[in-house]
Amino acid sequence: MSAPTRAGAVYFALVFALGFALGTLRVFVVAPAIGETPATVIELPIMLAASWFACGWCVRRFGVSRDTGARLAMGGIAFALLMLAEFAVAHFGFGRELTAHLARYAEPAAALGLAMQLVFAAFPLLRR
Repeated sequence: MSAPTRAGAVYFALVFALGFALGTLRVFVVAPAIGETPATVIELPIMLAASWFACGWCVRRFGVSRDTGARLAMGGIAFALLMLAEFAVAHFGFGRELTAHLARYAEPAAALGLAMQLVFAAFPLLRR
């Protein structure tokens, strides 16, 4: 397995683990108290900071080249795994079908989350 592939998989796993924990807290504790969008706005900077540091660690740990292709591959792999895992949680945890899951991206909180996930995917390229 190539360095970008390994780094992308570990980057995904680190960020997904934290996101799963914070997302559970957000959905079941914070959002009922203040609303879904404000709860997401609180979570975003934490996730972005954690993603930035996790990305840097993975790049160094797996020796990912500064080459644009390698960095795009790392981010693309991490993003694809994140999208699959997010759908799996939506489907198996909340009973959402794919069309319902995709339709949620039109809602403000989910759109903010998707924007953060795109930034997460770009971090390997930006960490050069």
